[in-house]
Amino acid sequence: MKSVSMWGVAVTVLGSVGLAVGAGAGSGASVPADDRLVVLVSLDGFANFYLNDPKAHIPTLRRMMREGAAAERGLACSFPTVTWPNHTTLITGVVPAKHGVLGNSVYDRAKGEAVQLLVDPVFDKDEIVKAPTVYDAAHAAGLKTAGIAWPATRNAKTLDWTVPDMMPQDLYEKYSTPGWHDELRAEGLPTDLYGGWTKVNEGGPRRDWMATLMALNAIRRHRANLVLLHLIELDHTQHSTGPRTGDAYWAVATQDDRLRDLIDGIAAAGLGDRATVIVVSDHGFFAINKSIHVNVRLRDLGLVKVEGDKVVEQQAWCVSQAGGASVYIRDASRRAELTARLKSELAKIEGIEAVFAPAEFSKIGQATPDQDKFGADLWLGAKEGYSFSGDHNGDGVVRDGKPAGTHGYLPHHPDMHGIFIAWGRGIKPGAKLGEVQNTQVAATIARLLGIKLPTADGQPVTAALAGGN
Repeated sequence: MKSVSMWGVAVTVLGSVGLAVGAGAGSGASVPADDRLVVLVSLDGFANFYLNDPKAHIPTLRRMMREGAAAERGLACSFPTVTWPNHTTLITGVVPAKHGVLGNSVYDRAKGEAVQLLVDPVFDKDEIVKAPTVYDAAHAAGLKTAGIAWPATRNAKTLDWTVPDMMPQDLYEKYSTPGWHDELRAEGLPTDLYGGWTKVNEGGPRRDWMATLMALNAIRRHRANLVLLHLIELDHTQHSTGPRTGDAYWAVATQDDRLRDLIDGIAAAGLGDRATVIVVSDHGFFAINKSIHVNVRLRDLGLVKVEGDKVVEQQAWCVSQAGGASVYIRDASRRAELTARLKSELAKIEGIEAVFAPAEFSKIGQATPDQDKFGADLWLGAKEGYSFSGDHNGDGVVRDGKPAGTHGYLPHHPDMHGIFIAWGRGIKPGAKLGEVQNTQVAATIARLLGIKLPTADGQPVTAALAGGN
């Protein structure tokens, strides 16, 4: 396979995939370590800049950095820098073009409508994730696996214990491991309140608290070997108020509190000597105050037709990924003509940093329409301070808005970098890792568990590993 670089981020050109638990680059070990515990914690929206921010109250994370290994320049993420594709890259070790989760939403050309992937309302894991995951490999090797609110895992057959990041309450329980909620409620965990918590502003911290205790149940009671834990509140808060605000610093501290609870719980279960905790995030954050309405421009070009507020024809359509956007052309016979025309037209819009045509998609790790039915015809990246809107109504392509925060931008921006911290068994204390690629995380987990994930394009972060790992 051949790697190319764009915006300072290495991505890998498409190749074949398939689950194989055998020789390969993903792991140098050969015997599954059934006495080991690896916990991958994703702190959604935790930008790398917070780690050195004196206003951030994060004693647990700073302890983990001192005692473990950390990427001081952060974790380079996939484009678009949004939740669903990046969480899938973290556990497959390949870019979105290869694993198939191309954004938080995609577009169905045949139906003429956007398809939301966020919170897994449509697809089971096996329908959308096209590359093997590290939990697939762990399960195949006979290890026990758990996933708590991890994106793109609905009905994942190789997660032994799982609860989705999903609403409302009936779907939350429907797609969870049968019987697990009864067990958790018997221990005093109010999982029956989850649906209500999704509807209120204060629900995020409660959900993170509950998710952490679920992970500890899988660790303590079921002796899971691999646990995936996704915590959400910081992302929600920064969307409302922006990064580096008072509310954001409060949310940062709550994420650190949950890590403290996790580490304390592992120690209380007598498993501290066998546990490795890896803390990552899926993207960073920008403050924003302007919106770009690409569908309004498509309307002005005659490619979107509207009667009143209703769209009656879409020859082309833009799906917002916040700081990124994907543009789809419905008529395949006009694809070449309109792609060239729109690449030129859209590049002129204020606030757009870059426009990519399919011939350039390998530079950003995205699939072309020929490679994936949900592959876009153009990808757009916004400048800092601007965010894409999917709205087609009103006047003005670029509009002022209230201050807020978002992500999705091209990953070369330092403030879009996530975090990578590894701590515990098998980790070299005090290791400085520079910049880590998110495609390396799955292979690192595989190495720690003594399993193989040869389909991962990223190599293990060997500089973080102590001898023998």
